[in-house]
Amino acid sequence: MGDWRTWDGEKSKKGHVADERRVVGNKKADGKSESKLDGKSDGKLDGKSESESGLIRRSICELLMGVCMLILLAGIHLWTDEQPLLQTASTTLAYEEFKMAGSSGYCVVLDAGHGASDPGKIGCNDAKEKEINLAIVQKLKTFLEAQDVEVVLTRDSDEPLYESSASNKKMSDMHTRVSIIEDAAPDLVVSIHQNSYHENSVYGPQVFYYKASEEGKRAAEILQESFSGLDEIENRRVAKANDNYYLLLHTSVPMVIAECGFLSNPQEADLLIQDAYQEKIAWVLHLGILEYLSGL
Repeated sequence: MGDWRTWDGEKSKKGHVADERRVVGNKKADGKSESKLDGKSDGKLDGKSESESGLIRRSICELLMGVCMLILLAGIHLWTDEQPLLQTASTTLAYEEFKMAGSSGYCVVLDAGHGASDPGKIGCNDAKEKEINLAIVQKLKTFLEAQDVEVVLTRDSDEPLYESSASNKKMSDMHTRVSIIEDAAPDLVVSIHQNSYHENSVYGPQVFYYKASEEGKRAAEILQESFSGLDEIENRRVAKANDNYYLLLHTSVPMVIAECGFLSNPQEADLLIQDAYQEKIAWVLHLGILEYLSGL
């Protein structure tokens, strides 16, 4: 194992079209209007009858309104294209439940697996797991903080977590992560990783939890289901119990390890290095975390 904004509902952009009916003809030198809107006229405008000028004004008005509508629709299209995932009934429910429960006081620790001299898995496209993990964690942090969830990171850079003098740097790294988690005393810990397998046809995200933790199991099942929000990859796996991952064994709070995909699968490896796909992963995971917290 290698270890779309406040979404409170649908948003739309509103345009404003000036009321063309307030425009009253050309003015004479004395400031009075030469043509009126009530259908009366003291004369002709440039040799055209009042009815002809009215038709021209209406045509111009309709044309302007049509142009404004096209601009508005184009703006909405561009805005929705920028979102990592459109709001659905299930995501709306997650927000509503979270709001009803109240967000004050919730704390989540996000752990970006590996780092520094430990690259984690190396993808079939030469991608380094440690970099993907950190990118997803930073995006996930942004989404959670937007919902007033306190977020603590075990690492926010590629600096080592182990003591330079440590004889076993991997174990020193693990000890540091456990200390950060225990000091934070969070409601949930989510460790982000990428997977790998000797058969490159294997793909798909999977969430692990400590087998003796009921809360860990509940969190893992919710986050596993949240991966269904990724259109690019079929979410065919189920949350899986584990009894030998170090962090799961040595932390006293609910914790899950989210393997977001297989770097050994060419299609998934190419997706995992894309900023937009990383953001979608962070988005669906943050929805799952909110759902979990709303049930506490």
